[in-house]
Amino acid sequence: MNKNKLSVGILGATGTVGQKFIHLLADHPWFEVSCVAASIRSANKSYREAVAGRWSQETELNDAVGRLNVYEVEKDMDVIAGQVDFVFSALSMDKAKIRDLENRYADRDIPVVSNNSAHRWTEDVPMFMPEINHQHMALIDIQRKNRGWKKGLIAVKPNCSIQSYVPVLEALKLFGPEKVIVSTYQAISGAGKTFDTAPEIIDNVIPFIAGEEKKSEEEPLKIWGTIRNNKLVLAEKPVISANCVRVPVSDGHLVAVNVAFRTKPALDQIISAIQCYQNPIADLNLPSSPDKFLVYCQEEDRPQTKPDRDLERGMTITVGRFREDQVLDWKFIALSHNTLRGAAGGSVLTAELLTSQGYIG
Repeated sequence: MNKNKLSVGILGATGTVGQKFIHLLADHPWFEVSCVAASIRSANKSYREAVAGRWSQETELNDAVGRLNVYEVEKDMDVIAGQVDFVFSALSMDKAKIRDLENRYADRDIPVVSNNSAHRWTEDVPMFMPEINHQHMALIDIQRKNRGWKKGLIAVKPNCSIQSYVPVLEALKLFGPEKVIVSTYQAISGAGKTFDTAPEIIDNVIPFIAGEEKKSEEEPLKIWGTIRNNKLVLAEKPVISANCVRVPVSDGHLVAVNVAFRTKPALDQIISAIQCYQNPIADLNLPSSPDKFLVYCQEEDRPQTKPDRDLERGMTITVGRFREDQVLDWKFIALSHNTLRGAAGGSVLTAELLTSQGYIG
């Protein structure tokens, strides 16, 4: 182990999101994977053995990680806690079980940065889009006081479906977005699938993703919430109506948005607001933070999923095609990479933010 790096554990390390964490952390300047944990089916194997035949990342598995012993995520909790500075949670199981396990790790003074939805609506758990609501770190102080934790914490990231349009609306908040209609066109990797494992999506569109529309409508209001009297008060606007569709694309969530503003801006004001958006965490120089959080596409046929999803390691949001709307005020297209910005990459960025501010490490 590199003594200059924090030791990281991955809970749920053998699944698709767990593998993405392994991939992203292979050469991370701050973090090093020292411990991997999964279900009893994978326990007591080497990580390489546990993922044999199902390693789905674009890079080869790191030899050092491949040699790690896979621990059982619940039975070996104390062993894991003794080896790591914090954990990423990529668990895939019953939500109540995930909440219990994440609480028990935090009880052992282990910070938990979670990729799943189990704790998103826990009152004192912050749900981070770091460039938008970094100030919600104050909830961790409240959380620790509530629960008697000294070093333990739980922080989560929001659903992948909201990553493409919430940043754009944040850039335009000066004009008061009030009503939003969102139609998401979501990649199959969001369901942990590939074209080999989801043949039903080939030459097809599936107009239903369980629970996705509710998340897409409600989670932004927590992101935009305000801490008052030691509690997070949800934002009341904008009111969001969502339609979520699965499309035959490997990676990348595209979204079409119609929006009504309190004060309707001109097109040049919209473009200026996006291009001049001041990233509030830019000066922290976090390793996963893109140079440009938002990129405006001038071409009338952009953003497109395949050429634009990987911009700045998949951490940049691209937006374009602003047109006046005959029903509301304006409409636009935006794009985010769902397994990078929307999943593991967003969680890594959150961990970097918390590390930079002394909450981890």
